[in-house]
Amino acid sequence: MQLVPRRLEAVVTLDGRSQIFSAGIDGSGDAVRLGPLEVRLSMIDEADTATVTWVVGQSGDRPVAVRAVSLVFGVDGAVGALRIFRQGYQSWSPTAVATFGIDGDPSHRADFEFLQAVYHADQRRARDGELRSEWVTLLADAAPGAAPILVGFTAGHDHDGTLRLRPADACVELWAEAFLGDAVLAPGERRPLHDLVVDHRPGEDAAGKLTAWAGVAGRCADARISAPYQVGWCSWYQYFHDVTEDHLRRNLSLAGDWPFDVFQLDDGYQRSIGDWTATNAKFPSTLDGLAAAISAQGRRPGLWLAPFLAAPDSDLARAHPDWMARHQVGGVDRGPLRTWWNPSWGGGEDGFMFGLDTTHPAALAHLEQVAADLVDAGFTYLKLDFTFSPSADGGYADPSRTPAQRVRAGYEAVRRGAGDGAFILGCGVPLSNVVGVVDANRIGQDVAPVWALDPADEVVAGYLDVQPSTRAAYVNTLARSFMHRRLWLNDPDCLMLRSTHTGLSPTAVETWARTVAVSGGMALVSDDLALLDEADRRLLDDVVALGRTSDRRAIAGHPARCEDLLDRMAPTRLAGGGTRLVVDPEAATSLLEPLDPGPDDVAPA
Repeated sequence: MQLVPRRLEAVVTLDGRSQIFSAGIDGSGDAVRLGPLEVRLSMIDEADTATVTWVVGQSGDRPVAVRAVSLVFGVDGAVGALRIFRQGYQSWSPTAVATFGIDGDPSHRADFEFLQAVYHADQRRARDGELRSEWVTLLADAAPGAAPILVGFTAGHDHDGTLRLRPADACVELWAEAFLGDAVLAPGERRPLHDLVVDHRPGEDAAGKLTAWAGVAGRCADARISAPYQVGWCSWYQYFHDVTEDHLRRNLSLAGDWPFDVFQLDDGYQRSIGDWTATNAKFPSTLDGLAAAISAQGRRPGLWLAPFLAAPDSDLARAHPDWMARHQVGGVDRGPLRTWWNPSWGGGEDGFMFGLDTTHPAALAHLEQVAADLVDAGFTYLKLDFTFSPSADGGYADPSRTPAQRVRAGYEAVRRGAGDGAFILGCGVPLSNVVGVVDANRIGQDVAPVWALDPADEVVAGYLDVQPSTRAAYVNTLARSFMHRRLWLNDPDCLMLRSTHTGLSPTAVETWARTVAVSGGMALVSDDLALLDEADRRLLDDVVALGRTSDRRAIAGHPARCEDLLDRMAPTRLAGGGTRLVVDPEAATSLLEPLDPGPDDVAPA
């Protein structure tokens, strides 16, 4: 199997309507005309790895909105079934293998842009027969002994990159799409697009190629990968929105010699979504007082916030309606843009939340100040959630910014305010947009006190796997294990050790704990500590010991490896820290096997 460059395509808006332009590639290196656009492209192939550099320019005499520019490859010589590694868009987007011609894109069933804006770079319905991956993908066929081909963008801060596997006339094509999301290019403007790499080296497996690619992407964006291994406590999966100050203080008093570096208060303390520095009636103390109580117990204070959302009845939305992104239909402003819905938050419009316009200078200044105020209050660990919000299609103060740039701008404002010494954890975030800004990223769906969901639990057709479940988080933890210590610290989500007030069986609790440990990612407990006993403490100690070993080896260049990534929808084997975890994902059972380290697989103590 090989990939053969065939043509360039662009989707732009001219005279109020979307138009598609296409042109073949002749290899001359000259600019390729695509309507009002020109694309200069070069490809260098060395040691079985090709690198594509490209620049898009606007040659018209008026501004043009550019949806996407794509380099189209023919997939030639594939033997048998063609499989694709589907890397999800944001933290909670499922990541797994799919088979072309058999599996489908979830938007084929849903066709619901409000939800698709959350889980894909392009919120519009995918083409019939299409499978897509974000930022990076692998293609594998049935040829004996053939290595998979990796295709990936080396960055994602200026635009998203979507890889689309599509049927064509009597063939298959892979579209490498620079997704600009209707960003407006001025006459004469030129924009470099992120480099694209094609790794067709023989003899390297899927995990090896993904690890190598992540190393390149991390170096390109100066990834923040030096923070220490994280152990902590989080309020969410025990108390959810009902958390109170008494819950927090009671668990602090019980923490004793538990090995928690961080004590993180999650959703439920804030007066409203958008008003992050004021507590509600369940929290009589100020944020300063809460942080002081945590610090007094020798823990680092952590706090959750969803900084790019605002409830309609929040002080923020009422005082600054001009800071909200706009919902536009046919060029007509229909009011503030709703970018999420959570009935538990209330907010005055049945749980619908407005999206902050992160291209508005005053809104960015506000985000910077909020972060500074929270750090001044003592919260130097910030979990930023639901941060896909600025990526949704809508009206923004600066129409030249891409969705990726809007997300990035919000994170950079928070980083400026929080300072370099703060620990920033991204969650619900388009992953490629924030390398180099965050210290850690959630890399899977929310866990839940249940292993797997019944298909009858599906809320939106095609999107069952985005709903909270421990099995879904398990699959993503294996599939994204290569990201750890290359792009950030992986956050696989919380441990739940309790044996009561849960739907998890003891074997499922142990299987998830072992998954977190072998992955080397962060280990945060989310239980009422009064429910835990000595056996639960021993399990956590085992997780931390193995997790630290796996993390040290990741630092030394050997992150955990998913050994059967392309073999099945739910992989079963993860090797890390000198141990192999073997799981039956349906039964939620597991076993650990010792591995003999190779000569280069031992990290310093």
